[in-house]
Amino acid sequence: MGIIIRQSIKGTLVNYIGVCIGFFTTFFVLTRFLTAEEIGLTRVLVDASTLFVGLAQMGTSSSIVRFYPYFKDESKGDNGFFFWTVLVPLIGFVVFGLMFWGLKDYVCARFAEKSGLFVTYYKCVYPMAFAMLYMTVSESNCNVLMRIVVPKFVREVLVRLLTLAVYLLYAFGTLGIDGFVYGFCGVYVVALLVDMAYLFSLKKISLKPDWKFLTPQLKSNYLYYTLFLLTSTIATVLAPFANTYFISAEMGLAFTGIFAIATYITALVEIPYRSLGAISLPQLSASIKENEMAEANGLCKRISVNQMLVGGFVFLLIWVNLDLFFRLLPNGEQYAVAKWVVFILGMSKLFTSVFSISLAALSFSRYYYYSLLFSLVFTASALYFNSKFIPLWGMNGAALATLLSSMLYYGLLMLLDWFKIKVSPLSAKHFGVLAMFALLLAADELWRYAFPVSGSVWWQLCESALRTSVLLSVGVFVAYSMRFSEDINQLLKRIKDEIQF
Repeated sequence: MGIIIRQSIKGTLVNYIGVCIGFFTTFFVLTRFLTAEEIGLTRVLVDASTLFVGLAQMGTSSSIVRFYPYFKDESKGDNGFFFWTVLVPLIGFVVFGLMFWGLKDYVCARFAEKSGLFVTYYKCVYPMAFAMLYMTVSESNCNVLMRIVVPKFVREVLVRLLTLAVYLLYAFGTLGIDGFVYGFCGVYVVALLVDMAYLFSLKKISLKPDWKFLTPQLKSNYLYYTLFLLTSTIATVLAPFANTYFISAEMGLAFTGIFAIATYITALVEIPYRSLGAISLPQLSASIKENEMAEANGLCKRISVNQMLVGGFVFLLIWVNLDLFFRLLPNGEQYAVAKWVVFILGMSKLFTSVFSISLAALSFSRYYYYSLLFSLVFTASALYFNSKFIPLWGMNGAALATLLSSMLYYGLLMLLDWFKIKVSPLSAKHFGVLAMFALLLAADELWRYAFPVSGSVWWQLCESALRTSVLLSVGVFVAYSMRFSEDINQLLKRIKDEIQF
């Protein structure tokens, strides 16, 4: 247990360092020194490479975790397990690389008019995707060897620092546009080399396969598991790419860049979910495994309400200060056009955080295979809504497509959970929390109408701080008084007692 705790603490620290670097880079370097079109280009390259990687790895990252215990035997080099983790994604890279090459003319034709820069640097997707693919493979192998800190440091800190360096070199004229793009892609190549060097330094890796170890049953289990993962991945990686693809093709890279900044802002709503949800998932899994469905149902409701409260307050903080944020942001007037994109995407992130526990409950049950069907529905609806809404409402249409496809996806999941395993995250408390936040948002609008602010940015800072403090205080008081969450009430009571002491 010692190594797990130590690695977890170090990994968490690395995550926070990475978030700080990413926040500084995104909001104080990108928006100052890069045009929206250049930001859009980097976003399209990353998203296209991520799509490529999601397909090419053919479920390897999950398969490594799933099948390593079958191969584990240090005296025999883990029976050549690492060899297979290298070979399978290499096959996937070749297969889907040919597919990407075959689609080149179609994609370039779609992007040529509004996003010519991406057409120019389309070839950069291949080396970038290759590096990202084997970074993922290296990280997964390090995970099963209980060494997560260095790969996490590489992804969360080193990549961000190197990317920041490339941005600054371009900003101050050391690099031209070609050097900037090649340097941006080269960051991931450097990260891959560091990951691989560390992995081999552990001296637990063997590239010599043991052909006799592959029994027919093991091969059959692996192929079935991989086919399921590949099919599921095709669905899940296409949906996030839909916004980038349609905005870039229909509107241009500049709008992709603006949409990317809005997405970075709303990502803050999801941060509480990553920790609050992870803490409770093992308990939910155990309850479902032991068929204690009443306990599982209560736990789902508790997790969901907690997520709604914490995520809702984060969303409230973002929204009531958004005008001020755009004023402080370098070139903020260019990105302020995405104000309602932030609102709609924020609602989508909040909805996902609140009801994603439905997916966890389904995946822990014997009906986990239904998740594939719903992933296909999610992808199809995202593609359809984007194709219809972006020509009508531009970036707002893309954000609305994300919100509606998420609502459809999780709505169907909740129905299935209830009918199959009698578990639902919904409760009467959700409607009370929703009413509270609706009233707080309405109060914010009334405040702005009654006390309009103009003048210096310092006066606006003071007014925003006062308004935020009042709304948050009222919200916390109402949530505490209405006892929406016993967990949060206990935490607030403990804080209150310590202050009084």
